[in-house]
Amino acid sequence: MNIYIISIFPDMFESVFGQTIIKRAQDKKRVTIETIDLRNFTHDNHRTTDDYPYGGGAGMVMKPEPIYEAMDYVKSKDNNVHTILLSPGGTVFNQDKAKKLKDKPSLAFICGRYEGFDERIRYLADEEISIGRFVLSGGEIAAMVIVDAVVRLIPGVLGNSESLNEESFENNLIEYPQYTRPRVYRGMEVPEILISGNHQKIKEWRMKKSIEKTLKTEVEDG
Repeated sequence: MNIYIISIFPDMFESVFGQTIIKRAQDKKRVTIETIDLRNFTHDNHRTTDDYPYGGGAGMVMKPEPIYEAMDYVKSKDNNVHTILLSPGGTVFNQDKAKKLKDKPSLAFICGRYEGFDERIRYLADEEISIGRFVLSGGEIAAMVIVDAVVRLIPGVLGNSESLNEESFENNLIEYPQYTRPRVYRGMEVPEILISGNHQKIKEWRMKKSIEKTLKTEVEDG
């Protein structure tokens, strides 16, 4: 998979993408990631990417020209790219969406800043995605979240493929509780069933706990 990220702060991604699973995916050539500095597609001395909104109002709005030209650059390299506009009003991201994006050969993320986008930028996007109904300072953190969730699903990225089958939100359930050594810590004991050696009973216990945690979370979320 090829991933392109358009941002006015491309350096934000270096530490996140230079470590752990995403770094491993790049080292294994399972994914290539290119961060693109939006300011490289401006044509004034101040490298301006935003301007005042027509009609008045608070804040600044992302200009269309730099983003269109940045996408021209991406498409000149990759004409099979699926473009995502990161927006608070987009479809809320979840595990099912991560699975669908995992099958795309290339993804491009447009990260916004300020008070929003010029409306014409929306025509560049195949879809708009949000990571939740709240406002961030920009789309960079949202892009990091989505890339991490998608890349770890790519075959060969994780060392143990069975890990994917047992994670939270597989089968729409939250993952069951996990324990490791020591068996007793500060008076808290590992459930007896987990050290029983009865794999069928352990499987049943884990399913029960997954359902309980999922229902509890749904109630708390309202």
